[in-house]
Amino acid sequence: MAGVSIITVSRAINTPGLVSASTRKRVTEAIARAGYVPNLMAGGLRSSKSRLVAALVPTLSGQVFSEMVRSLTESLAAKGYQVMLGQMGYGDSREDELLRAIIGRRPDGIVITGIMHSAEGRRLLLMSGIPIVETWDYTPTPIDSLVGFSHESIGREVCDYLVARGRRRLAIISADDRRAVQRQEGFLRSAARANLRKPRVKLVPAPATHASGRKGLSDVLAFDPNIDAVFCSSDTLAMGVLTEARARGIAVPESLAIVGFGDLEFSATLQPSLTTVRVNGALMGTTAAQFIIDRAEGRVVRDRVVDIGFTVVRRESA
Repeated sequence: MAGVSIITVSRAINTPGLVSASTRKRVTEAIARAGYVPNLMAGGLRSSKSRLVAALVPTLSGQVFSEMVRSLTESLAAKGYQVMLGQMGYGDSREDELLRAIIGRRPDGIVITGIMHSAEGRRLLLMSGIPIVETWDYTPTPIDSLVGFSHESIGREVCDYLVARGRRRLAIISADDRRAVQRQEGFLRSAARANLRKPRVKLVPAPATHASGRKGLSDVLAFDPNIDAVFCSSDTLAMGVLTEARARGIAVPESLAIVGFGDLEFSATLQPSLTTVRVNGALMGTTAAQFIIDRAEGRVVRDRVVDIGFTVVRRESA
């Protein structure tokens, strides 16, 4: 269709600088007319590069991971890599199933949420030989490399924040996933150090919803109607708590302080605006992408553990 040889078509697709502009134009027009898509698997077998990176997150329905995924995708795309996104849920079995499918396709890297994997999942990652970046968590000894933060430190700092503002009857409404439970544990330890009564804990199934936030506050108040602060494992939960408090005529923050996690887009515009914990998802995504790119292109990555930290964002709800 283009009136050139097979090798010229190959060069126009793979090394366009080796052919003239007019030839590239004829080949591009022929590709468009034919609806041709190059066989990337065949090219990958020759080069041992798939130009594909797999990213696994617990859920695609929530907003909390979207900033990292967007940043990761854009950073990799700028270097010619594409992202395959997988939803692994909050249990080990789904993660292991996804890992087997992904590793079998030999991507150039895997970006995975969390550091806590099943024994089988950890074995699969260690034996794959594929660059791995664990995110949204922290350990000084990752499987390969890590970009994240300490959930336990978040729990401690939020508790200290509330205690410093005179709150004494604390509660936690939290999803039951492992990272949220880590924040809960840090919060409880900080409350114990402050000699407070053990905070009431209400767990809800992950992923948490607005409705589970409303019910969570209702259940907590049934046990203790005098709580004066609630730490929620997500901003979505916190929004539900805020809605339930308003429905019951509970003044926020005068009678009840509310703190969320994630600093989602709506958090600053709620009434009252939501005090929350902000994590720099964009930085996490760009750093993870650079780890993958450097490893795929044969560069040495010396500092393979990056703690991006977090910020308690003070707003009207607390």
